[in-house]
Amino acid sequence: MIVRWGLDSLPDVLRELDAPSAFLVASTRWHGLALGVDVAGTWDEVPSVRVQDAGRAAKTAGAVVAVGGGSAIDLGKAVSAETGLPLVSVPTTYAGAEWTPYFGIRDQKRRVHGGGGGAQLAAIVYDPQLTLELPPATTGGTAMNALAHCAEALYARGHNDDADEHALTGAQVIAQWLPEVLERPADVEARTRLLEGAMHGGAALGGSMLALAHAMAQAVGGRYGLPHGTLNGICLPPALRFNAALVPDAVARFAGAVGADDPAVRVEELAALSGPTRLRHLDVPEADLADLAAAAAQRPGNAANPRPATPEEIEALLRSVW
Repeated sequence: MIVRWGLDSLPDVLRELDAPSAFLVASTRWHGLALGVDVAGTWDEVPSVRVQDAGRAAKTAGAVVAVGGGSAIDLGKAVSAETGLPLVSVPTTYAGAEWTPYFGIRDQKRRVHGGGGGAQLAAIVYDPQLTLELPPATTGGTAMNALAHCAEALYARGHNDDADEHALTGAQVIAQWLPEVLERPADVEARTRLLEGAMHGGAALGGSMLALAHAMAQAVGGRYGLPHGTLNGICLPPALRFNAALVPDAVARFAGAVGADDPAVRVEELAALSGPTRLRHLDVPEADLADLAAAAAQRPGNAANPRPATPEEIEALLRSVW
C-alpha cells in the first residue's frame, strides 16, 4: 500500500500507479478540491446502491479516487471491485475504511443493502487540512471507530505482532489527542496527531480482523442508518467487559495504551465527549434488542471474537448500554 501525506502528493501517486486519469467518488462538498489530476468522471451520489452504474461511468479512468468519510470510501471500494481499477483513498474522517478491501453498500438513508470485497487497494493520501471542518460528533464518532479498531485488533482471531504494534500505538495516540482536538478543533497539529492515530488503527484493522463490538455496531447501524463510529463508542465498552474474561492479557494491553485501569470506563469517557453513550439516545427501540442481538451473532466480527458470543449474551450486552 502506498501511503502519502498531503493532497499535493496525489498526482505523484497516480503516476506511480501508471493511472493517467481518475474517476472521482466524492459528495458535492469536495468538488472544489484542487486535486491536480485529470478527472475522467465524477460520482457524487454518496452513499449509493447504483454501483454498476458508477462502474460503467468509471470505465475510461485509470484509477478510482475516493474522497470523504467511510461512505465515500466504501463506495469507492465497491466501484474498484466492480471495475478492477486501483483505488486511491483520501479520507476526510478517522474511520479507517481505507485499509480493508471490504465494503458495505448503503442507500441515501445509510441503511445497508449488502456489501462485498475485492477492492483493489492501491494508495492512501492523508491530509489533516481536510479534517478541520469536521463537526464534533463526526470527529468523535469516527475517532471512536478507529479506537475500536485498535482494541479489537489485539484479540480478534487474526491478530498478529505487526497488527498489535499498530493497535497499541493507535490506541495511545487517539486517547491522548481526541480530547485535544475536541477542545481545539482548528488546531492542525492536534488534527494531524489524531489522524496519525487513526492511520495506525486502520493498519491494525487491515492486518487483523474485527470482533464483537463491530458486530454489534454493524447490526444496529445497518438497520437504522445510524452513525457507525458513534455506535462503536457505545458497543466497545460492553465488548471489552465480555472479552476481559476471555483474553485478559490483550484487554490489559489495551488498558495500558489508553492509560486506564479500566479500559471500558475510559472508552465511555472518550465517547461521552462528543456523542451519546446509550442506544436509547439514538432512538433504538428496546423491543428490537433481541432481533439485533441475533443479527449481530451472525456477523463475521462475532465469529472472529476470542469466543463468539451467543445471541442471549449479545442481547444482555446491548441491554447494558440501552
